[in-house]
Amino acid sequence: MPQQFLIIQTAFIGDVVLATGLIEKLHHHYPEAVIDFMVRRGNEDLVMNHPHLRNVIVWDKKKNKLKNLWKILKQARKTRYDKLINIQRFAATGILTAFSGATETIGFDKNPLSSLFTKKIKHVVSVQGRARHEIERNNDLVAYFTDETAFRPKLYPANNDLDRVSGYKSLPYLTISPASVWFTKQYPGEKWISFIKQIPDHYNIYLLGGPGDQSLAEEIRKSSDSSRVANLCGQLNFLQSAALMKDAFMNYVNDSAPMHFASAMNAPVTAVYCSTLPLFGFGPLSDKSFIVEIPEPLYCRPCGLHGRSSCPESHFFCAYKISDGQLLETIR
Repeated sequence: MPQQFLIIQTAFIGDVVLATGLIEKLHHHYPEAVIDFMVRRGNEDLVMNHPHLRNVIVWDKKKNKLKNLWKILKQARKTRYDKLINIQRFAATGILTAFSGATETIGFDKNPLSSLFTKKIKHVVSVQGRARHEIERNNDLVAYFTDETAFRPKLYPANNDLDRVSGYKSLPYLTISPASVWFTKQYPGEKWISFIKQIPDHYNIYLLGGPGDQSLAEEIRKSSDSSRVANLCGQLNFLQSAALMKDAFMNYVNDSAPMHFASAMNAPVTAVYCSTLPLFGFGPLSDKSFIVEIPEPLYCRPCGLHGRSSCPESHFFCAYKISDGQLLETIR
């Protein structure tokens, strides 16, 4: 019987995308193994068609969270995985891991239940002053039975996803994903507008995002005063957006999930960093990638590991002191 692996990553969209590197790694080393992948409800579409997965296990964390976790635990105990690999560092998935009945349970030492795992891996953020990427940290969980090489994330849009966006690809185009969940990670709307007005005329421009980003994108579209700009927010799912990004001349993103979509498609990307820093370990991985940030050091930057709902200093210089020219340079 082939080995059975379960990977757990129930965090946010970008974290799930980066975790797909482990799917690629395990499939490479154990092509006959079966791999299951656990995500939070809402993120399952990212991996539902993944060719290397047997099952996508969906945990509804918003409604009956613990009851749903208990159901998943019972199913895991029936399956009796050979290896359960938990990327999460929180107690709930620690409980699932520790009591799953898997032959080997693997997780980071920062998980509160890690003392009950059969293999506890140190969560190493940097080595000798060099920041490590999240895919390197994730790879630490499997390195002892594979090797030290971290695999890139990868997404697999289905044929219907490719067909959905094929009509947008007839002319050269750029994409812009203008929104972020966090205010201090989001390049301001008026800055996107100013940049768009200077983009060469031969490019179409597609604004990407979810339904909640529609009003911001529409404001940008209207204010840019150009028929070349189309607001696609809420019209494409995750994999369709990724499929459109794949063939763009350039994709402009914040430090947010669309950056990881670009990495997973090896699509060209320009990542705009406002309050956060690439050295936190979540930077772009595409062969053709650029980082745009304020040119000079700023006393208040970074203001935290994650984004904030407002600028603590009320000036948001880390965004407003980025110039249009810095963004334009990456398509020149």
